[in-house]
Amino acid sequence: MGEPEDGLSIGELASRTDVRAATLRSWEGRYGFPRPRRLTGGHRRYDMGDIALIQDVSRLRASGMSLAAAISQVTTHAAQAEPSVFAGLRRRHPSLVPQVLRKATLLALTRAIEDECCARAEYAVLFASFQSEENYRRSQQRWNELARTARLVVVFASFSESEIARGEPDAAGLAPLKVALPPDASLRREWNLVCEAPDYPACVTGWEFPGQTRAEADRRFEVLWTVDSRVVRDAALICAHLAESLSPGLGHLRDVLPTDLPPPASADLKRATGVLNRMTGYLERAAGE
Repeated sequence: MGEPEDGLSIGELASRTDVRAATLRSWEGRYGFPRPRRLTGGHRRYDMGDIALIQDVSRLRASGMSLAAAISQVTTHAAQAEPSVFAGLRRRHPSLVPQVLRKATLLALTRAIEDECCARAEYAVLFASFQSEENYRRSQQRWNELARTARLVVVFASFSESEIARGEPDAAGLAPLKVALPPDASLRREWNLVCEAPDYPACVTGWEFPGQTRAEADRRFEVLWTVDSRVVRDAALICAHLAESLSPGLGHLRDVLPTDLPPPASADLKRATGVLNRMTGYLERAAGE
């Protein structure tokens, strides 16, 4: 059977997975799984890929695993296949609104999140991608400071072998772990910052439009940012898997991340994020005039 143009209804998903619609609604309310997108009228719509994920949860439940553990395992494995943080979040969270921002605005947004992370977050796990080694060097001192108080810091860039060797953490683990990006890596064109912390989750991800000849500060990126803990957790899982696959010697980084499922974003948080998105858009347009 094919997929309807606007996606599967919850009734169709229930029929194809042998899981009742009421059960699917209960899972969504308690665990944020499966994650539908909403049509204008509020109706849920699901992707074909959700069928396999739900069937995997059912299989793990039949083997004796708890529902929370089964959903956590399935969603973690689903994040493993993503080569791009931006694309992965777009697929998993289609309600996120992308914005086109200049590098100068994106840098200001990233700096604000970094500063708040330093001021508020405890036991944070941080991931960041800088495209090039040169870009990272311009922020290296700042990231060494972040590594002093974070639980773990992982940075991606086009690092050389000599740079990786110089950047190994000391006995106290006070330097970021560096992951070299191969020439064909999707992260070579991305700008990412992920702060996975119980008291201050936040992430910003953007990809750079190709073929630009603008001034450095005016380079354009399509950007997503959020403080929704479930979106941030997905971003962190994608980054952890990418680091593991690109640098196997780092170990199993996903074990550092919390195993509990974060609560869904509140209505107040969604409203505040919407206002801040609009404010960022107005500031960006004003800067370009």
